[in-house]
Amino acid sequence: MKDLLRHFLFVCLTGLGVLEADVRPNVIVIFTDDLGYGDLGCYGSPVIRTPHLDRMADEGVRFTDFYSAAEVCTPSRAALLTGRYPIRSGMCGTERRVLFPNSKGGLPPEEVTVAEALLEAGYATMQIGKWHLGIHEGSRPLEQGFERRFGVPYSNDMDAVPNLPKGAVGSPNPPEKGWNFPLLRDDEIIEQPVDQTTLTKRYTEEAVKFIREKKDGPFFLYLAHTFPHVPMFASPDFKGKSRAGIYGDAVEEIDWSVGEVLEALRKEGIAEKTLVIFTSDNGPWMVMNDQGGCAGPLRDGKGSTWEGGMRVPCLMWMPGKIKPAVSHATVNAMDVMPTALAMAGVPLPKDVVIDGVDLSSLLFEGKPLEDRPFFYYRGDRLYACRMGEWKAHFHTKGGFGPALKEESHDPPLLFHLGRDVSEERNVASKHPEVIERMREAVKSHQKDLVPGKPQL
Repeated sequence: MKDLLRHFLFVCLTGLGVLEADVRPNVIVIFTDDLGYGDLGCYGSPVIRTPHLDRMADEGVRFTDFYSAAEVCTPSRAALLTGRYPIRSGMCGTERRVLFPNSKGGLPPEEVTVAEALLEAGYATMQIGKWHLGIHEGSRPLEQGFERRFGVPYSNDMDAVPNLPKGAVGSPNPPEKGWNFPLLRDDEIIEQPVDQTTLTKRYTEEAVKFIREKKDGPFFLYLAHTFPHVPMFASPDFKGKSRAGIYGDAVEEIDWSVGEVLEALRKEGIAEKTLVIFTSDNGPWMVMNDQGGCAGPLRDGKGSTWEGGMRVPCLMWMPGKIKPAVSHATVNAMDVMPTALAMAGVPLPKDVVIDGVDLSSLLFEGKPLEDRPFFYYRGDRLYACRMGEWKAHFHTKGGFGPALKEESHDPPLLFHLGRDVSEERNVASKHPEVIERMREAVKSHQKDLVPGKPQL
């Protein structure tokens, strides 16, 4: 029945002129873990060398105002794959904001992922790397639209061995066998504990192999790197080579990985048929000090709704199709799903609220997007709102730390991000009309919001 439905959908879409059989694009999403806004050469890093990503930026679109949809791992990944604020799927929480090995929940089976939608349309699909959306039936990659999977179930600092030395997670030389961390192929554990120094290389090898096998397309590949999340590891070819220490080593190995993926596309003659998106799940983990990355000029980092927690690097590349540019459009990770489906000629899921928008006209025609607000959630609570260059904070709280306290603001703090990207000068008293527009946007957003059943 599914094959019949796929054929019917394909015939309908080609008949309408939405797509052609030989030009349906491949889509690759490369997702890093805790990469900071200031950690790439093309975003201003003076100490981490990223020649492959810099070239990708030169040949594609580099976004200056791209956001993850959450400030920590699990909800940001749910939003990327579903095109929805994670509060809608229940993939957020007030206290426990990410899934742990003992968590009972996961991405609900009824959620429609970009992989599921593309699989139904005849795409080959594969997930490589970190999942972190559940380990139970219904929530795993093979049950969420991926035909194949090679990777790890959650963050690499979980499943610590007994008596792990204090401070090992943030050490520049963490014990290689300090975490009983499994590597899976499909749903079978093939190595436990996995040698984390080999992960980036092995992910890359699997990605290149998949590209070669599926070069006749179309395919969707979701490559979610384990690093630069702590504990930090790099292979012998990269360890000790960066000015930025082990953190820089890990990022430079990811840059190499991106180069291998893009070169595989070039060699197979499918670069112009493939949209590649590179970004991060949230900002840098600042409390990890040297292992925590850099947010550049942005305030705070992972765990917070200040800019450093959710504004992240993003590059989109499709040579010959996307005109090289630097875009200041306010876009976010939820836009990935509707963009990929629109390019493939696949309709959005019915009776589902999709918060992202199709970026095709921006990417391929340079057309501006319609203005829309962006909402910053910390767990299940809305903390801030951005409209145009303005950002209002209704609540603030730092990313991590034992003494953090939430502060509520009435009137909200107000910053003009074009003139004050570091969010240092509160101008709320001068612009009450802007704050009123922000309040109305939040009220409209929340009016029909139906939160999903909590999964964390």
